[in-house]
This record gives sequence, structure tokens and C-alpha cells, in this order.
Amino acid sequence: MPFADASFDLVCALDIIEHVEDDARALAELARVTRSGGTLLLSTPLHAARWTNFDDFVGHKRRYEPSQRVEKLSRHGLGIERSAVFGMQPKSSRLLDLGIWWLVNQRRRAMWWYNRAFEHVALRLQKPLTLRPGLIDTDEVDEVLLVVRRA
Repeated sequence: MPFADASFDLVCALDIIEHVEDDARALAELARVTRSGGTLLLSTPLHAARWTNFDDFVGHKRRYEPSQRVEKLSRHGLGIERSAVFGMQPKSSRLLDLGIWWLVNQRRRAMWWYNRAFEHVALRLQKPLTLRPGLIDTDEVDEVLLVVRRA
């Protein structure tokens, strides 16, 4: 990134590093531009076994196992302070498959409906972000938001 070392008190990478080929390098860059004692907000999808057509559709390269996420962060002097369930997690894979079919086959119509109706409803139904100390129990969590501190 075109920034000096330790340039920022706060760096955000929401739904980013799972799309990058070299996630270790991306994380190293995020850590590099975050000042000592600074905060990194990071969200990533979890559990490789939960890979869906949506992951393929949006260009994910990976999903992370929680222990893998913690270990990769610590390699760069980053420790998890708080975390929360993040994003929307459909209960039905059929609903997800239908949404992907619409996006692939009727993209303009699907985006019109999403932007004018579904997104507004989904945002109202989404649970409030509830940050907890450390890493939350991620067994039933599809995506996590991490508040990470640089040592």
C-alpha cells in the first residue's frame, strides 16, 4: 500500500483478505500501516466446510478456520481484543441458491430488487452488532468481525 509504516490509528479491511491470493502478504501490509497500539477491524468468512456457490460467485479464495485466523494474526503482532458475529447468514441454502441463480441469470433485475427492497428488509432484520471480549464461540458463525490491536 502506498503509505508509510505506522500511518494509521485505525485500519479497516471488511470482507477483503479472503479475496486476495496472498493473504499473508495482505495481512502483513495491514499490520505495517497500523501504528503500534492501533486498531485493525477485520471481517472474514469462517469454516472451509461451509463453502457455498456464493463463495465461488463473489470470488472468495478461502474461508478461515478460527484457530488459523488467530495464528495468522499473531504472526503479524496482532491480537484479538473483541469480536462479533458479522454479516447476514441465511438459514436456507435453497434461498442462497435461488439468489445466486437470479444474480447469474437475471443480474439487472436481481440487483434492482436487492437495492430497492431486499437490502432494506434484511438490514432491519439483521441482529445488532454485539462485540464480546476475545474471540467469540464460532461454531455456528459464518462470518466474524474482529477488533484487533497491533502490539
